[in-house]
Amino acid sequence: MSLWLSLFVRRVLAFGFAFLMLSAAWVPASASAAEYVSVHASTANVRAQPTTRSAILWRLTAGYPLQVQQRRGKWLKVRDFEAPLGWIYATLVDRTPHRVVSVETANLRSGPGVKHRIVGKLHRYDVLRSIGRSGSWAHVRLTSGKMGWVARSLTWGW
Repeated sequence: MSLWLSLFVRRVLAFGFAFLMLSAAWVPASASAAEYVSVHASTANVRAQPTTRSAILWRLTAGYPLQVQQRRGKWLKVRDFEAPLGWIYATLVDRTPHRVVSVETANLRSGPGVKHRIVGKLHRYDVLRSIGRSGSWAHVRLTSGKMGWVARSLTWGW
């Protein structure tokens, strides 16, 4: 390789590396990691605007997981696995991890994998407390207290 070509390649690589490092520094934290919360109250209203005088769009039950899209004072603009929902007052949620069943039916299993026996059936919108995970499986507890494993791809949350 000629000296000129060698210097050219080194400069291109150095420029590319510098560009990547600077690009990463400019990415806002909110774009790199999604923030999740779950409804803490027994029921919580999701509103059209961040005020208690605004129309109620949805009523959610305890444990329902949400992704935070924006903050305005003590209000959070949130979405679920289907679509943006609206605004919820921050004191009605906490950081306790939950999942919601996002398919019509799913099997609850005794262990993390299809080789484990089915111990129950889950239905769309069932709220599950996240206990842990193993690969593509989530260890969960139902509101009844029953525990088991479900494929993470059949649920949404964290």
